[in-house]
Amino acid sequence: MNGYFDHNATTPLHPAAREAWLRASDKHWHNPSSLYRDAGLASQQLESARERLGTLIGAEAERIVFTSGATESNNALFASLPADALVVISAIEHPSVREAARRRNVIELPVNADGVVRADDLKQLITSKHPALVSVMAANNESGALQPWRELASLCRENGVLFHTDAAQWLGKLDASELGECDFITGSAHKFGGSKGCGFLVLPEEDSRLGFIRGGPQEHGRRAGTENYPAIEAMVTALEKISPRSSEVAQTQSKLRDTFIGEMRMRFDSLRVISESAPRLWNTVLMVMPEHDNLKWLTRLSRRGFSISTGSACSSGKEGSSVVVTALGASAEELKRVVRISSGWDTTAADWQALAAAFIEVFEELNRGGRPQ
Repeated sequence: MNGYFDHNATTPLHPAAREAWLRASDKHWHNPSSLYRDAGLASQQLESARERLGTLIGAEAERIVFTSGATESNNALFASLPADALVVISAIEHPSVREAARRRNVIELPVNADGVVRADDLKQLITSKHPALVSVMAANNESGALQPWRELASLCRENGVLFHTDAAQWLGKLDASELGECDFITGSAHKFGGSKGCGFLVLPEEDSRLGFIRGGPQEHGRRAGTENYPAIEAMVTALEKISPRSSEVAQTQSKLRDTFIGEMRMRFDSLRVISESAPRLWNTVLMVMPEHDNLKWLTRLSRRGFSISTGSACSSGKEGSSVVVTALGASAEELKRVVRISSGWDTTAADWQALAAAFIEVFEELNRGGRPQ
């Protein structure tokens, strides 16, 4: 049994990514910025990885800057904006966007009852406020709700406004080949089978500013520091291995997820699934349990070998502080009952069934006062 249901927080290293990392570490460990032959070979491999990533996400290679992950990328983006820049972000953005955006003048774009941004709302804001940048994530990390990023990117382009999407949860789960339509894209390798501490930022073609990390001329002067080529190679390899399966996996796993929800509803009549009627990631279920604090659910399921969460692992450190559920107007009491389940590419029907059975066991235990039999 595989009881890991927190893939939106991080994923296990893909076997092909591990092999790629080892090969790169053994053969091309040299500093790509040095001038001797072996360093030149490492530089060539680095640029090849950049080209391959560009092909996967539909962006020119020269637009890609390798970073330590989406958090750095998001911070670098907002730091590059003028101090008086007006930016629009959605009410459900990841903390790395929300906190970085606070350095500028921020307008928060509301979501509908399903936790999805409305294009009409953004159009009104663009017309009345003329922001410098709009930032809306591609898929929400808590509810899994898919955002209309293609429509929003087109709307911004028509009005001369830059558009950014945090694609951390989209990458590796859904077709990413059109992401390059966005001016800015950010992603993290460990969300799709790569290693932690590696990610990227895609810039507009004409944009050479950044300088968030200053020092040497690496990444064409846009991000100083010796590139971690082995981790970059592992990241690109993982995405190459996972992307061709995305459609098949989405179809299979979404059925397993929905079956799990049905089984849970048979036992928990007043169970609430956030964003249930919206298009969602195939792996994600954000639920408000009818009874008992989420930490009690989490700890007792953990004892049984199941890993779930109470929302974003990067949210303020306060368990139960779901940005999505808050944006939907939930009460403080409801926030304490939120749990998030996020499966992986190889999660089986038996894994989902075992999780449902464990929820029922925990519920019975909690109703006995928390005493195991």
